[in-house]
Amino acid sequence: MADTTSEFFGAAVALEPVAPEHFDLAFAAVTQPCPWPKAYGGDLVAQAAAAAMRSVEDGKVLHSMHSYFMRPAEIGEPVRHEVELLRDGRGYATRQVRAYQRGKALYVCLANFAAGEPGGSFAAALPDWAADGLLGPEELPGSAAYLAERSGGTMTGASKEYWSAGRSFDLRHVPGPVYLSVDGGRAPHQAVWVRPFDALRPVEGLSEAQRDAAALAYVCDYTVLEPVLRVLGLAWARPGLVTASLDHAMWFHRPPRPGVLDGWLLYAQQAVAAESGRGLGEGRFFTPDGVHLATVVQEGMIRAGDGR
Repeated sequence: MADTTSEFFGAAVALEPVAPEHFDLAFAAVTQPCPWPKAYGGDLVAQAAAAAMRSVEDGKVLHSMHSYFMRPAEIGEPVRHEVELLRDGRGYATRQVRAYQRGKALYVCLANFAAGEPGGSFAAALPDWAADGLLGPEELPGSAAYLAERSGGTMTGASKEYWSAGRSFDLRHVPGPVYLSVDGGRAPHQAVWVRPFDALRPVEGLSEAQRDAAALAYVCDYTVLEPVLRVLGLAWARPGLVTASLDHAMWFHRPPRPGVLDGWLLYAQQAVAAESGRGLGEGRFFTPDGVHLATVVQEGMIRAGDGR
């Protein structure tokens, strides 16, 4: 088993400024290794977040992103993120980021930034199903331990390695993962404890708070559709299963305290809808003491195949 490290995330968001071809600014990034035919969608979301944040120089904070995935990205190939400066107001700023690979647009998002102002504070509490009696991360197996003696379906040595060590973050599921089977039943919700394998490293061009926002954007995509798979009785290793991110929205409600992202966060998720080969999942990130940091909603394509 490879050493566990958060370096894959750091490499994903290591952007190089390049000359723009379409808009006002441009950055080059590289999608990270994974054992599937297409790159991980969170690479593109985190890279776009980083590119947008690097274009805002007056202290405004990223508060929302709205994205569409149009084509799959090739693994290990450079992606050009072109940033259009749509608006710079006193209170808010807006950016469009469009990602290109081999000259074709893959992904587009609008990102909005806010200066912040007084206005009261409210945060949703943990959902009832996650508020009481939820197992803590130290009581749960990590992916490597869970998969060590298991096999089946379309899982290969490469996919086991990736699920165990290749995603930069330790992910621990309640009631159980959906790697090989729907462990824990088909309820339309689950919780995932999330922590980087080691302390997040500085990212050139980003402050610590901006890096942490990019880290949330990166890790959120791994499991947000899993409640939909769970309620449909589908596991990742089901023969014939094909999934793809279609569109994605994320709101950053409040920045975590310094160092919080080096520890455990609770990602509470639920299925919202499934119909016509598409599923909608929703997730909320909480600190261990219940502070609501961010909300994610994503629709994805889900083709179940025949399961044979």
